[in-house]
Amino acid sequence: MAYRIFASVLCGLLFGVGLVISDMVNPARVLAFLDVTGGWDPSLAFVMGGALIPSSIAYAIKRRRRKPMLDGAFHVPASRTIDRPLVTGAVLFGLGWGLVGLCPGPAIASLVTGRWQVVLFAAAMLAGMFAYRIVTSRQTPPLHAH
Repeated sequence: MAYRIFASVLCGLLFGVGLVISDMVNPARVLAFLDVTGGWDPSLAFVMGGALIPSSIAYAIKRRRRKPMLDGAFHVPASRTIDRPLVTGAVLFGLGWGLVGLCPGPAIASLVTGRWQVVLFAAAMLAGMFAYRIVTSRQTPPLHAH
């Protein structure tokens, strides 16, 4: 169990360092990237494009393995359906990213700065996640025909 925790912490640190190096934690840079009609900054497109390389390699490795090294099964979404919850989540993600220049990963990595704006964003994000859990836990799961 300790090796899984160590691997998780190591991956999180690597991800956070990558966010800092690429300046994805800088809301001004992100907002400039999203401002395609004004002072557009294309640098984050290269960051996102570069992220496709290790992701593609990871998926190629996954296809050749029955299970991951540190878990009993892969945890990959099985559904390919574009439904209301997916679209709603994408819209909320995009609104948060476009309004503030932060999304969950960079927001968590930015907490080390101690800036009140980032702390407020992270608190609102966590409150939204908590509210979602409460609302969805009260709903009955849909019946699926087999």
